[in-house]
Amino acid sequence: MGRSNDAIEKIRQLIAGGELSPGARLPREPDLAAQLGLSRSSMREAVTALVHAQVLDVRRGDGTYVTSLEPHRLLEGIAHAVELMQDDTLPEIFELRRLLEPQATALAAERITPEQLARLRGHLEAMRRSETIEELITHDAEFHACIMAATGNRTLTSVVNGLAARALRARTWNALNIADARERIMSQHQAIYEALEAGDAALALSWATIHVTASEKDLLRTIPPADRRGPGSA
Repeated sequence: MGRSNDAIEKIRQLIAGGELSPGARLPREPDLAAQLGLSRSSMREAVTALVHAQVLDVRRGDGTYVTSLEPHRLLEGIAHAVELMQDDTLPEIFELRRLLEPQATALAAERITPEQLARLRGHLEAMRRSETIEELITHDAEFHACIMAATGNRTLTSVVNGLAARALRARTWNALNIADARERIMSQHQAIYEALEAGDAALALSWATIHVTASEKDLLRTIPPADRRGPGSA
């Protein structure tokens, strides 16, 4: 992997230095390999790795391009990583969510637009009307994604959305007594919405903290105590 890592770093330097800008087409593989003093096999492995990292995009019959390098692309892998994490690491994910999501919700309260509030209200109402778990999960995810988008911070949005992976959301809902949980969770969503509508950042932060903490407790109920590992555990 050493030579491949060297190749990745050299391509990364070209991008970071501006020689290859977002949307730029890479030189032909043998030309770029020669330019960087790399073997073609190392170059090929590096390109494959950077494609998986959403840095490069191979267009069949056209060439290899640098992607837009926007946060939502580069950080897309967070959700996939979270979905693959073992049960004993999930408390760490929720600790990170507690640090980021309430603060992001407070920021959204200061920045949310009437149009974004309308979309948020639409997903809240759709959650109430949902007849299946799948519909409920979809609108639950969209409700929170709307809040994160209202922060106007694309990097923060990508990170928080990735931490709240759909698979974890689905697992939590499927483990709950829907009749009881739905009323409780809907009341939390309503409270968050009202705080955002009022532009009350402190209240939005408080309700988001309550909601994330409750979600963690709901999910941890699905994990046997022996499989739980809190932050700082050996």
